[in-house]
Amino acid sequence: MAKRKEENFLPMGMQKKQRQEQDNVSEEESEEEEESLMPLSPGTASTQVISAEVGIIESIQLKNFMCHAMLGPFKFGSNVNFVVGNNGSGKSAVLTALIVGLGGKALATNRGSSLKGFVKDGQSSADISITLRNRGEDAFKPRVYGDSITVQQHISLEGNRSYKLKGQTGNLVSTKKEELTAILDHFNIQVDNPVSILTQEMSKQFLQSKNEGDKYKFFMKATQLEQMKEDYSYIMDTKARTRDQIEQGEERLLELRRQCLEKEERFQSIADLSVMKKKLEDLKHEMAWALVGEYEKEIQEMRNQVSAGEDRTVRLMQKVEDWRARVGVADRKFKAIQDNLEKISEEAIELEPKCIQAKEDLIHKKKAYNDAEVLYIRCRNEFRGLEKDGEQLRNRIEELKRSANQSLEPARQERQKKIASLNEKLKSYEDQEDFLGQEMERFRQTIEKDKEERSRIKQEESDVVQTLNTKRRHLHQLKETRTNRLKQFGSQVPALLEAIEDAYRKGQFTRKPVGPLGACIRLRDPELALAIECCLKGLIFAFCCHNYKDERVLQGLMKKLYPPNASRPQIIVSEFRNEVYDVSRRAAYHPEFPTVLTALEIDNAVVANSLIDMRRIETVLLIKSSPLARAVMQLQKPPKNCNEAFTAEGDQVFERRYYSSERTRPRYLTGDVEKEISHLEKEVENKVAQLNVFQQHVSSLESDLRKNQELVSNHHRHLKELKIKIKKILLEIKDLENEEENQSVDISTLEEEDEEIKKQMKKVEEEMKVRKEELDSLRKQRSEAEQTYEEFKLKIHQVSELAEPVKEELNQAYAEVDTQKRSLRHYEEKLRQHTDTLTAKKDELSQTEKEHQEKSALARKICPERIEVKKSPSVLDREITRLRQKIQSESNSHGDREEIIRQYKEAKETYQDLDGKVKSLKRFIKLLDEIMTQRYKTYQQFRRCLTLRCKLYFDNLLSQRAYSGKMLFDHKNETLAITVQPGEGSQAAFSDMRSLSGGERSFSTVCFILSLWSIAESPFRCLDEFDVYM
Repeated sequence: MAKRKEENFLPMGMQKKQRQEQDNVSEEESEEEEESLMPLSPGTASTQVISAEVGIIESIQLKNFMCHAMLGPFKFGSNVNFVVGNNGSGKSAVLTALIVGLGGKALATNRGSSLKGFVKDGQSSADISITLRNRGEDAFKPRVYGDSITVQQHISLEGNRSYKLKGQTGNLVSTKKEELTAILDHFNIQVDNPVSILTQEMSKQFLQSKNEGDKYKFFMKATQLEQMKEDYSYIMDTKARTRDQIEQGEERLLELRRQCLEKEERFQSIADLSVMKKKLEDLKHEMAWALVGEYEKEIQEMRNQVSAGEDRTVRLMQKVEDWRARVGVADRKFKAIQDNLEKISEEAIELEPKCIQAKEDLIHKKKAYNDAEVLYIRCRNEFRGLEKDGEQLRNRIEELKRSANQSLEPARQERQKKIASLNEKLKSYEDQEDFLGQEMERFRQTIEKDKEERSRIKQEESDVVQTLNTKRRHLHQLKETRTNRLKQFGSQVPALLEAIEDAYRKGQFTRKPVGPLGACIRLRDPELALAIECCLKGLIFAFCCHNYKDERVLQGLMKKLYPPNASRPQIIVSEFRNEVYDVSRRAAYHPEFPTVLTALEIDNAVVANSLIDMRRIETVLLIKSSPLARAVMQLQKPPKNCNEAFTAEGDQVFERRYYSSERTRPRYLTGDVEKEISHLEKEVENKVAQLNVFQQHVSSLESDLRKNQELVSNHHRHLKELKIKIKKILLEIKDLENEEENQSVDISTLEEEDEEIKKQMKKVEEEMKVRKEELDSLRKQRSEAEQTYEEFKLKIHQVSELAEPVKEELNQAYAEVDTQKRSLRHYEEKLRQHTDTLTAKKDELSQTEKEHQEKSALARKICPERIEVKKSPSVLDREITRLRQKIQSESNSHGDREEIIRQYKEAKETYQDLDGKVKSLKRFIKLLDEIMTQRYKTYQQFRRCLTLRCKLYFDNLLSQRAYSGKMLFDHKNETLAITVQPGEGSQAAFSDMRSLSGGERSFSTVCFILSLWSIAESPFRCLDEFDVYM
């Protein structure tokens, strides 16, 4: 990047002629000059390069510039330097930093429109440091800076930059941009000249452009002829503005001449002043009494207004009293309904534990009855079994008596063995029967537990499904609010607002309705969103209308947009006001906790007044902590004017009641919709996962139920088979026992056993009778418990049904109270405003009467006798003013002649002075025309000279490779055409550069650049992407 010594690419014959003319040059110097001026032949490099002393770049360093945290420092040599590297390594960044660091604009780099774009992402500033050589005779302030000048530039993230100019030793010399401009001018450094610094974008715009006009612009910009042309245009504009000033001066001369003539004419005008002065005095007398008359009329009108105002005050006070009586009646009605509802609620609360106790008692009695029934059935079965055994035993006795005399000893032994074998088998079957019975009982208990668990899980699953559907609908609404926040108040709300706007433009509304109210309020503390939503409830969706006519129009619009069975937003009808109600006397106050009114930011007074009227938000406290809310509202006396409070969880706290909120999160007043959507999506995922768990559990339970039921069924079938087998064995044993041998027959033993069975039957019969009586008693108790439980359930249901209309009646009474109080406040406010206005009018009347007395006294001083005046004071005032002006005019023209002469002289001098200036400007314009004509000729001559030099250098450079070419300048059409003939002599025709090969075109382009370098001075030259031009 060092300065390159100028090379002369003149034809050989001209060089020799110049050397012959230099007689005072020594032979050795002539030889060196001839050697230095010798044109380059193909394949040789005889150009002499020396080191420059001033202006070249010695080093450059970048920090946080563009995408580079640190580049450099780069140390440059005194001659040609190449900066090479991979793409993105910072080659173009160095060139961009050179332009910006030396004061160039961001647009000149073609890398951005603002300096802040050069600061590396994530950093707060960027720094550029450039060191310029400052040696030799042409050094800039060498005693101050030394052999080098360091330019440091700091660029902030806001796009501001500051300079530090330092000397060789690092001492700070200046921080002013003017000092840097002086240095650049001294070194002839032009950062915006493409010949000095050629960027890629500039080369694409000019060098690679096929437009001949672009090449001409490049030539003009490189030689600074463009700047000279712009200076010439600026001078011509100045000349045109000067001509306009001359024309304006000539018009002003005509006006001044007219004024001089008018002042001369005033000497000739004289009038009779005594008549006019007498008439002026008469007009003053009339004026004095005319003002008195005006005050009297005004006083009478004000007295009439005050009288009418006092009558209106009486009417308004009567209305206020009437509305106070209505409010009292409505309040008493509301309190009576509220007391009734509290009584019903207390009755329901009292019935609830009794109902639970009755249910538990019923369960116990049912269990006792079932147990008694089991015991009774067991006794009955035992009695029947004994009865059957006795009958069989008696049959056996008879049979034994018949076979007593027979001898069957061998058969008896055989029967005994068979009976023993059957008894063993019977015992085995009975053990199996007991085991199966226990297993079946266990399986039945498991089945009952699984059924109860399945019912519970299905109930929970149903609840989760319902909650999941609700949350999905809410999530869908929230996602729609991404495009339009108003959709969270209802999908029809945006269309409704558009319909309201259209109807308002058409004049269907007296005042444009306001709503939904939730969209017109903002929270000061987002943590209170749920509390405020629970407080306002449906008022969040409500709309406000100025009168009932507007309400009917709005109802019609809602009917068109909302489905027939869908609920519509509430419409509040109240007169619109521009100021919020003054609630300072009836608002609740607590030093730590806000009210709903103070917790909201409401820009629209209509919205604030509607919420005050409908919900009394100035009396509702917001207390985040539930224990604190209970302490403030219930453990001590509530704050003045405070009837209720809400917690951050949405719980409602009264002085003697506490209602928990079923909601856990806000839905409409949440500030961060994305956060709420994310939270809801997680809740939906959790509910879906919970639902899957429930379904899997139900599926598992049903599978277990099927298995257990199948096992019970198999056990039951097996048990049935065992019972059949046991019955057969018992029958066989009995049959064998009935074949008892006559020798072993002991009839007396059997008869004793029969007697024992009879005794047992009697005992069991008595026990069965007792069990029967106990069972009947328990059945009666169970029926009574069932009846008691049903009665309690019926009472609770009746109380609940009774509470519903009372609640509805309470809401209506509350709305009626609010309406009555709103009307009362309306008339109280009207009365207050009217009283203030009436007081102001009385004060004004008193002041006007005082002024009337003063004007009457003044009028008597001016004219003791009152004059009847028909003209108004304004007419008299105009006549007095006109007469005074005429008297003054005549007095001036007649009495003060010296003043007239002075004014005339001043006008004449002004006229002569302006006339001299106009003539001087005309001479300046004439001289400027002559100078600009000469300068334009010089400009054309200089342009022609630079054109010839550029052509000459271009031809000489082309000849280095045996090329020839032409540069055709058309200064009129501002075009530059370049044609090149590659090859020897006339073997090839001249061709446009577009028809050349890549190498030929690159060489021609380089020749064009070198030609411009030869005619444009610069301490250094820079090319970006050098290979683009080769």
